[in-house]
Amino acid sequence: MELDSPTYAGPTPGSPEQVTGIMAELRRMYPDAKCSLNFSNPLELLVATQLSAQCTDERVNMVTAELFKKYRTVEDYATVGQEELERDVKSTGFYRNKAKNIRAAAQRMTAEFGGEVPRTMKEILSLPGVARKTANVVLGNAYGIVEGVVVDTHVGRLSRRFGWTTSEDPVKVEQDLMRILPREDWLDASHLMIYHGRALCMARKPLCAKCALVRLCPSAFTF
Repeated sequence: MELDSPTYAGPTPGSPEQVTGIMAELRRMYPDAKCSLNFSNPLELLVATQLSAQCTDERVNMVTAELFKKYRTVEDYATVGQEELERDVKSTGFYRNKAKNIRAAAQRMTAEFGGEVPRTMKEILSLPGVARKTANVVLGNAYGIVEGVVVDTHVGRLSRRFGWTTSEDPVKVEQDLMRILPREDWLDASHLMIYHGRALCMARKPLCAKCALVRLCPSAFTF
């Protein structure tokens, strides 16, 4: 005979009490949470984030350790040949499309933005290959300009488990998070949720027995 999953008796999902409790606990668990991509300027972060699609941050950091020695300016990326850049980023996967977008974005930055990574959401979204996730990563972590919440696979998964959204669409997930999270938590929330997603709240078998969020999580022990 199978036992029923325990009934959640914590604060209403998405309520200020639950959100504040989860954020406080995540900060206690991961005090050093930050962007996992290595970068020293906005251009490097833009390139690294574009390379991170369907690729681990660890692999991206291995590739960019050499890439950033070879390509130092927007012009370097704008003028390199497609095949050469493909070779340099090949191990990140989907390398043809990534190289194409990086080159095209660099060419647009050269033509339209004085060779600089744009500082507004509207302008950075005009770059080839840049959607809201990449824009939020760059604006928030390179410029300290927080216009939204970074939604990757970890953030989407945890948001659904916490009861903060029911959507699978990253754009809708971000909209839901922006409604329930205080604006001052938007940048930290994504870092903290990514760390927790990697450490305990994995996709297939979350380690609920080891998690300090069980009293706040409506999905605890339901897997």
